[in-house]
Amino acid sequence: QVQLVESGGGLVQAGGSLRLSCAASGRTFHTNAMGWFRQAPGKEREFVASINWNGGVTVYTDSVKGRFTISRDHAKNTVYLQMNSLKLEDTAVYYCAVRTSGDWFNATTKPADFYYWGQGTQVTVSS
Repeated sequence: QVQLVESGGGLVQAGGSLRLSCAASGRTFHTNAMGWFRQAPGKEREFVASINWNGGVTVYTDSVKGRFTISRDHAKNTVYLQMNSLKLEDTAVYYCAVRTSGDWFNATTKPADFYYWGQGTQVTVSS
């Protein structure tokens, strides 16, 4: 049974940093792209960042470019999201996901391309 477990969320002041982790179990995803999405209260889930199978290609939504960094560790079957210079509008539940459809090894921004999802971790940025 495949499981994705996010961790690292919490409460942080604006301008601070957090590092989210997403550990996969049940199978390895060394050849799959992975991604992070977020959902704020009353809003739809939105794309944050994606990374291709070998970590050589990363894609970010415009609002986090230069502040967030996605990375992965094949040995740990884990994907990370380093979040710096956090803003109030970054407050959301953050989800990691694994792409299994189409060009499953390429980074993508489309939620429909991701099949496995974690349960989410809350990130709250305060003023």
